[in-house]
Amino acid sequence: MTFTAGVPRDFSDLLLRLYRLSHELPIDAFQDAALDLLKPVLPFDSSMWGTATRTDHGIDIHTIHLHNQPLEMVAAYEQVKHMDTAAGEVAKQSNATLAFNAQAWFCRDDQAELRDYGRRFEQANFFITSDSNPQTSFVHWLSLFRADPEAHGTEEERQLLASLAPHVMQALALNRVMHLDRLEAGSASPGGSAIGDLRGVLYHADRLFEAMLKAEWPAWHGRTLPDALLQHFLQGHARFNGREIVVTHRVEQRLLFLKCRHRCRADSLTPREHTIAELLARGDTHKEVAAILNRSPATVRNHIQSIYDKLQVGNVAGLIHELRLAG
Repeated sequence: MTFTAGVPRDFSDLLLRLYRLSHELPIDAFQDAALDLLKPVLPFDSSMWGTATRTDHGIDIHTIHLHNQPLEMVAAYEQVKHMDTAAGEVAKQSNATLAFNAQAWFCRDDQAELRDYGRRFEQANFFITSDSNPQTSFVHWLSLFRADPEAHGTEEERQLLASLAPHVMQALALNRVMHLDRLEAGSASPGGSAIGDLRGVLYHADRLFEAMLKAEWPAWHGRTLPDALLQHFLQGHARFNGREIVVTHRVEQRLLFLKCRHRCRADSLTPREHTIAELLARGDTHKEVAAILNRSPATVRNHIQSIYDKLQVGNVAGLIHELRLAG
């Protein structure tokens, strides 16, 4: 096998297929498909792929994707993660790739529970590769497991994973951004976009998103979501209305897909006024709106006048335009 600039020549087709899948597959299917591409060239039985922060008590998992492993593996790992010296080793470096036998690496007396855990989930031989930020202790890692105790990883295989890992991780980032673009399709208002996790760590943010958040929070540092914004969403709110901006989100695969825009006139409408405006936009008359809402026509006319004043429009066409700006 020959290598050029860190990429094995024999696997150019694999890389092309990997990046094509990142554009074609939905977010919930891509990681399994990417792992299936790796298996013929780097055999393994199961894997754990995720992001985490390194702490004094082991890694604190943010997101995780399990491949051929049961969900209870995560809970079981939480009980022994403080013994996992391999995770600590890879997290110390910006980029690291290890290949080792579990019984040989976790050989200390105080790691007996970790060895039992490995036997329970058939993790006899490991490959671990990671991309870490030593300043923030944030790490994106991929672990591949072989169940056969005799199926040791070779140095050539370790080098192969080290070469392929940056492409696999970049393809995942592209898959998420492509998904974000699909969620925004048809949006009438220009705005910024970002992807983060439920701990607030940002994986992707475009320049407009960053500029808008700095306008709302001048001291914002950019690595994680402002705490006020994150807590607002974690409390179940779909929309954040700030002084300067409006941020909406949706959650998929334990990730926050965020859309940010400047405030517009429609954001000043009350919930009742917004309901009436939507009914007018779909073509209902003020009398039909009054019947739907069980209000008098006079009351609805007053609401309509207030809506037109706030939106600074004089007809339904102008109202529809202002509502579209609000998304």
